[in-house]
Amino acid sequence: MAETLKIAFEHTDFIIFEKPAGLSFHSEDGPGFVVQAQTQMQQMLYSVHRLDKVTSGLIILAKSKEAAAKFTELFTQNSENEKHIEKFYLALSRHKPKKKQGWIKGDMVKARRGAYKLLTSKVNPAVTRFYSHSVKPGLRAFLLKPYTGKTHQLRVALKSLGAPILGDVLYADSDSSDRVYLHAFALKFNWQGDNIEVVNWPKNGMQYMSEEFKLLYSQWKAPWQYDW
Repeated sequence: MAETLKIAFEHTDFIIFEKPAGLSFHSEDGPGFVVQAQTQMQQMLYSVHRLDKVTSGLIILAKSKEAAAKFTELFTQNSENEKHIEKFYLALSRHKPKKKQGWIKGDMVKARRGAYKLLTSKVNPAVTRFYSHSVKPGLRAFLLKPYTGKTHQLRVALKSLGAPILGDVLYADSDSSDRVYLHAFALKFNWQGDNIEVVNWPKNGMQYMSEEFKLLYSQWKAPWQYDW
């Protein structure tokens, strides 16, 4: 029996769920996230963005086609200069990045084994901004804000910095762990005049549960207040 999906926030027009790591967005061998959510809520729900199978965290499902179309419009309007829907992610890496904060920009192309790589060209670039903080020796936390929505964008971005995400065997072959340490932890947007701000800290993963990592909670609890 599928595990009950946790609801982080519910509105008359949409629901923000917490997707567990390892659950496919669309149905593969078994019911995917969207099907499970529809079954649990006993209503039709519409996807407006997605998360990789390995990524946990916040994801929006609209309750109507009209709401879905509005969300699609908001996501489409996102740019480097203006964000109508702000998404924030937490990641961990065992490696020291080439720089501690700033922009990561470049075109993405398919590589081997279903992976992607970042180029120096910027014709249609993936754009990410980030901050990082040392958790303890040999472990660094990243606060990431994507400005575009490319497949594997954040995983490729950190790989390009020489700091692949902990547990991500696709981009860090020898980096085994109990999970891929990438979590969609915060959303901020305006919905018909209402300011929506949702924060959801990760619920599983030995490193996410460590006391050293939890010290970042007070520092990153309102990520939209940073200078992005």
